[in-house]
Amino acid sequence: MLINIPCLERIIIIFVQKLKAMLHLKLETDPRWVNIVESNIEEILTDHAWCEQKAATNAITIITLNSEHEELVTELLLLAQEELEHFQMVHDIIKKRGYKLGRERKDSYVNELYKFMNKGGSRTQSLVDRLLFSAMIEARSCERFKVLSENIEDEELSTFYRELMISEAGHYTTFITFARKYGKDINVEKRWKELVEFESEVIKRYGKSETIHG
Repeated sequence: MLINIPCLERIIIIFVQKLKAMLHLKLETDPRWVNIVESNIEEILTDHAWCEQKAATNAITIITLNSEHEELVTELLLLAQEELEHFQMVHDIIKKRGYKLGRERKDSYVNELYKFMNKGGSRTQSLVDRLLFSAMIEARSCERFKVLSENIEDEELSTFYRELMISEAGHYTTFITFARKYGKDINVEKRWKELVEFESEVIKRYGKSETIHG
């Protein structure tokens, strides 16, 4: 069934209104971060492209370490494919604008977030932590895309990030749903709240550079 444009717009508006409660993030990005982004569009696009590549790699890593879970493998294969499609979409914009895809960028935010993960627990605990870690990255990326879509003056990028915002929200939902599914013997909600608190302290140090999580 086709959805007419005004109806689609209303759906998106409702989605955006509910996004904050859905993602559970404690600290929102200052919209002035977009001013920094606009000073170097080539850099934000390069960083974004590599973020998509890393997201695909992360999904494949989870599959590799937990291949006995058929549903997880099936869904994360689709997610990895979508992340690579996003990588290509960003690269297409880079080429269209006469930019060059720079070398892979270090993501300090993700590296700091990784410290939260339980390194010495059971396989189930490790899986749940990896899924929650992945959900958090998707949640913050989604929030950053929202800020970009609402504040960047570049109309093409505003539309682009609005569309990706919805996709990232879906990825967040996928990861946190699987964490709850496979963590039945673990207090997943408590662990998630701990990660939300941890992330809120980490993100205070960011929002000062022209990178997706910077």
